[in-house]
Amino acid sequence: MIRIVGGHVALDLVNTVEPRVPGATEFREHLRTPEDLLAWGLRVGLLDGGEVETVRAAWVASPATSSQALHASHDIREATYDVLLAVLGVHADASPQLDELGVRWAAATARSGLTLEPGRVRLQVGTNPATLVQDRLVTAAVDLLRTADPKRLRTCPLEDGGCGWLFLDRSKNGSRRWCAMEDCGVQAKSRRLTARRRATA
Repeated sequence: MIRIVGGHVALDLVNTVEPRVPGATEFREHLRTPEDLLAWGLRVGLLDGGEVETVRAAWVASPATSSQALHASHDIREATYDVLLAVLGVHADASPQLDELGVRWAAATARSGLTLEPGRVRLQVGTNPATLVQDRLVTAAVDLLRTADPKRLRTCPLEDGGCGWLFLDRSKNGSRRWCAMEDCGVQAKSRRLTARRRATA
C-alpha cells in the first residue's frame, strides 16, 4: 500500500509515482485505474465513503468520465510537480504547467458552490460527481502552491538512496531528511552500513 507522507493532499498526489525523478519516463504508477484513484482519494481524505459511491455511480453511468478523471488527475499531478520543481529552483520555468492548473482551477471553481451550515458558510468544491475528483485535486494543488512555505518543502534525497518524493518538513528544527525514516531512511542507513563493512573486509 502506498505511503502517505507528503503532509498535504497535493503532495500526496505528486507522490503517487516512484521513484520521483525529474524527467523520468519509467516509474511505478500507483494510480493505474479509476478504482485506484477512488481508493487513494478515500485514504487521503479527498473523498468520504458516500462520495466515493456517488462518484463511482457517475462513472459507471458514463464510463468515459472515469478515464477522463484518471487522465486529468495525472495531468494535475505532473503539472503540480513541475511547478514545485520550479519553486525549488530545479526547473527554470513552469509557466505552461501553471497556466494549465489555472485553467483547470477556474473550471473547478465554476463547478463549486457555497453552502450554509450551522454557524458557518462552507465552500463545496465540486458539485458534479463525474468531475469531483479532479476538481478537488486541482483546488488542493492551488492551495498548496499559494500557502505552503517553500522553506519547508523537501525532497527525499535521491542521491542518498531516497525515493525523490516531496514532503513538508513540519519538524520543530526543520531537520526532517527522509519522506519516512522507517522506509527510505532505514534503507539508506542499511546501504551505508553494508558499504562500510565491505570497505573494511
